[in-house]
Amino acid sequence: MRALAAIALLPLAAVMHTGVASAQSLSCNGSLSGVGDSKFSVVQKCGEPMSKEFVCVPRPQVAWVLSPYPGGPAQQVITQQCVPMEDWVYHRGQGNFLGIVRFYNGAVESVRDGDRVR
Repeated sequence: MRALAAIALLPLAAVMHTGVASAQSLSCNGSLSGVGDSKFSVVQKCGEPMSKEFVCVPRPQVAWVLSPYPGGPAQQVITQQCVPMEDWVYHRGQGNFLGIVRFYNGAVESVRDGDRVR
């Protein structure tokens, strides 16, 4: 049963991994801020962002439901759970893309490009 459960979780792990932005960094004043950096570190390197926003990021969660019948198989149930995160937006200058730094539990989870500033 444990081997079956482990095999059943492999596709879920692949789905969860594809939802995460690729690891990038934000260049600020000759320093790089990236995945794993603390909020304090990002502020020290890049200053205060132009905006901060709390977001709810849906992530799959696996649960097992026992059968109501004796000896019946357990069933896997996948639901979406809201994971609270915070997005900080940095202005990189005219003609450049905005830099969006996403924090989870106080550390950088991802860095991505936003809209181009005209």
